[in-house]
Amino acid sequence: MTTEAMSQPFQAALKAGARVYRAPGRVNLIGEHTDYNDGFVMPAAINLCTEAALKPRDDRMLSIQSESFSDCVSLDLDDQNPRPRGHWSDYVRGVALSLERAGYRLCGADLAIRSTLPVGAGLSSSAAIEVASGLALLGNSGLEMDRVELAKLCQQAENEFVGMRCGIMDQFIACCGKAGTALMLDCRSLEYRLLPLPENVRLVICNTLVKHELASSEYNTRRAECEAGVKHFASLLPGIHALRDVSVNDLERCGGDLDQQILKRCRHVITENARVIESAAALEQADLQTFGKLMAESHRSLRDDYEVSCLELDSMVDLALQIEGVFGARMTGGGFGGCTINLVKAACVTEFKRIIAFGYEQATGLEPEIFVCSTADGASQVTSH
Repeated sequence: MTTEAMSQPFQAALKAGARVYRAPGRVNLIGEHTDYNDGFVMPAAINLCTEAALKPRDDRMLSIQSESFSDCVSLDLDDQNPRPRGHWSDYVRGVALSLERAGYRLCGADLAIRSTLPVGAGLSSSAAIEVASGLALLGNSGLEMDRVELAKLCQQAENEFVGMRCGIMDQFIACCGKAGTALMLDCRSLEYRLLPLPENVRLVICNTLVKHELASSEYNTRRAECEAGVKHFASLLPGIHALRDVSVNDLERCGGDLDQQILKRCRHVITENARVIESAAALEQADLQTFGKLMAESHRSLRDDYEVSCLELDSMVDLALQIEGVFGARMTGGGFGGCTINLVKAACVTEFKRIIAFGYEQATGLEPEIFVCSTADGASQVTSH
């Protein structure tokens, strides 16, 4: 299917006066695999996004098309027993189901979806489609919802309908991001604060163009390993409900009897939470040297303790840290491929792109995708195109 043909449903929807809603992707600056452990994360919304163009219908059907896929999917909102299909449309169906079960009765609609986010690259394309679709379906039905509540329902859809046990970070930043800032989120209380990003720094995302197949199964395995760690510490210490409650000192005092693999998983999460807190203090002081050092430590922990990196990600990070003007580099996202995030001086971006592209191709035989991103606001209705 040609690009022109794929974009036809979206363009046709625009010509027919469809309303358009967008939700940004995100890059996580630091705080990886901490969100489902009630910990701290620091994502930023980026200008790559997913858009949903919507036209109302008179019935309770959803007709969904995406420019990335050739099929059109029809869903009945009155279906009392929907089942996931293992299909991209599950993200939309899951959100619709979560909204309905929360008491929001939806109207039928034709949805056309397009995205500038690379799928499977760790930039949260799944949360973007969930939030854009959710906002569109609410708007189409004359309903409003608090953004934090929308994030929670979108996460619920991915957990319970799609079957990916993700934390809330991706949906939260898609709903609540703000241009010019990173967002430090407490994934337990959902309290957050916005932290300024210096104007002379760029977020450069490098896509390794690999996605190893074990990513999804290993993600759920890591969650189970963390839960095993929580049970261990809760049996020895009061007030332990998640790894977020375990300090570095607790780990050193009470972690000796843990299975070595479980110990490594716990050590990553516990030290990563500490790094996020330290990183927030560094950003508030515009101390990018310290921030970059913490990014590098995060990558090493993800590589050695959580074991979710891979050769391609490690090569990309190692190359970046040798380039002038780079404050820090690390893998971002779930791991086993996908992207790195690089904090680069604006004046050095052109040379960074040249060196990283050449070096990565020499090392792997692959030509990376490189995105120089700006930060963006959270999801919204698009008033013009």
